[in-house]
Amino acid sequence: MPARPIVRFPDPRLKAVALEVAVFDAELRQLAAELLDTMRAAPGVGITAPHIGVAQRVVVLQLPGDMEATTYVNPAITWASDERITHVEGSVSMPGVTEEIERRATVGVTYRDLDGTECYEEASGFRAVCHQHEIDQLDGIFWIQRLSALKRERLVKRYQKTTRRG
Repeated sequence: MPARPIVRFPDPRLKAVALEVAVFDAELRQLAAELLDTMRAAPGVGITAPHIGVAQRVVVLQLPGDMEATTYVNPAITWASDERITHVEGSVSMPGVTEEIERRATVGVTYRDLDGTECYEEASGFRAVCHQHEIDQLDGIFWIQRLSALKRERLVKRYQKTTRRG
């Protein structure tokens, strides 16, 4: 599958809440394959359907060390630890800028696979951060909204400079 164009910040589609997937068919599999190819071309470790302009609750993750990518359909965090960690985050929709974000250290995630089978995953560390980041995106919360107003403003200005140069 060829990579799809990525929706860039500040596109309003990045603030829209994605819709639940109800049909598990060849079209969904094609979307997942296109997401994977787009994520790898970006490059990135995670991507959501809204990143390519599709308002559906689909996430693809492939972290360093993962043998294969995993597709999460309709993912939801069902619990989170009290412990918090900070990690540098960025987005395929806002390339060239990153910032530290504080998130829960461990989360439990329910989701469906591409066949519609209900699944559960417990994740900690970087994988937990990625789940929270991508599920936020599905909920219309772009990652920079987790920053203070001052940090967000500085990051947006930095991004605008990189896009003018690029």
